[in-house]
Amino acid sequence: MKRVILVLAVLAAPVTSAQGQTVICYNCPPEWADWASQLKVIKEALGITVPHDNKNSGQTLSQLIAEKARPVADIAYFGVTFGVQAKKEGVVAPYKPTHWSDIPAGLKDPEGSWFTIHSGTLGLFVNADALGGKPVPKGWKDLLKPEYKGMVGFLDPTSAFVGYVGAVAVNGALGGTLDNFTPAITYFKELQKNSPIVPKQTSYARVLSGEIPILFDYDFNAYRAKYKDKANAVFVIPAEGTVVVPYVMGLVKNGPNPEGAKKVLDHLMSDKGQAVWANAFLRPVRASAISAEAQAKFLPASEYARAKAIDYDKMAAVQSAFTKRYQDEVR
Repeated sequence: MKRVILVLAVLAAPVTSAQGQTVICYNCPPEWADWASQLKVIKEALGITVPHDNKNSGQTLSQLIAEKARPVADIAYFGVTFGVQAKKEGVVAPYKPTHWSDIPAGLKDPEGSWFTIHSGTLGLFVNADALGGKPVPKGWKDLLKPEYKGMVGFLDPTSAFVGYVGAVAVNGALGGTLDNFTPAITYFKELQKNSPIVPKQTSYARVLSGEIPILFDYDFNAYRAKYKDKANAVFVIPAEGTVVVPYVMGLVKNGPNPEGAKKVLDHLMSDKGQAVWANAFLRPVRASAISAEAQAKFLPASEYARAKAIDYDKMAAVQSAFTKRYQDEVR
C-alpha cells in the first residue's frame, strides 16, 4: 500500500525538470507573436520552462476537450472566439492575473476564464510602392473607387478567420450589427466590381512583393513589413472604424501545475511580459507597459480610438449564418 501511495504522490506532483518547474502551454508557437522570445524571458525571470507548442487555436480546444478527464496542459493561448468556447466546454478555470484591473471590460471574461494579453487591429496593410502613384486609401469606402481596381485583397471570409474578422469590421463600420450583416454583404458585392484578390491563405509575402497592394490585415503585419522587412508599408485604421481582435490566455481546469501556471500568467501581464508583445508589433492589452520606443512604432492612440471591442461570443455564434449569406449572395 505504501508503494501505491508513493507512486500516486509522484504522479500528482507538479511537473519539474532538472533546472526547475515545467509549465505546459498549448499553442505557444515560436514563430507566432514572438513566443520564442517570450518563453526565453519566462525562463530567465521565473526559472520555469515552457516548451514550444505549435497547435493552433482549434487544435488546442479539441485537445483540451479530449483530455478533459486528465488534463496535460496547464495554460492555453487562443484567438478570442476559441477562448469563449473553451469556457463553454468547461476546460478552463477562472483566474484573475496580476494587473487584472488594467484589462478593459470587453477584453476579458468577468470571471477570469479567459483574458486578453495582446491584440491585433484589423485594417488596411498597404504597400505604398505598389500603388502606382495612387493615394493611400483612408477607409473602407475608398476601396470601391475604380482607381483601386485589381489592387485590393482580402482573405476568403468563409474559410479564414482574418477574412471573417474583416467582414465583421466592415459591417460594423458601415452601420451593421452582429444581427444584421446586410451592410457587409452589400459592400462585398460592390467590391466585386473592382476585381478583388481573394486568397484562402495568409498573404504577407504577396503584399511585400506588390502582387496585392492593399490587404485587409492586422496592424502587426504592416508594422513587421515596415520595421523588420524595411518595406514602404503603411497601416491604415479605416476612417469609418474597425475592430480589435484579442488573443487570450486561460488557466486549464485541473491542470497538473496550477501554481506554476499562475506564475506564468502573471508574468505575461507584467511590464516585462507585455513589452515582448510590443516589440513584436502586437498591441499589449496594458497600454502603460509599452515603452516609448515601442509606442513610437504604432499609430497614435487617437487613431486606435476608432478600433472597438465587440461581443466576441456573439461574433462566434453568428459566423456560420454570415458564411451562408456570403456564399449565397456574394460568390
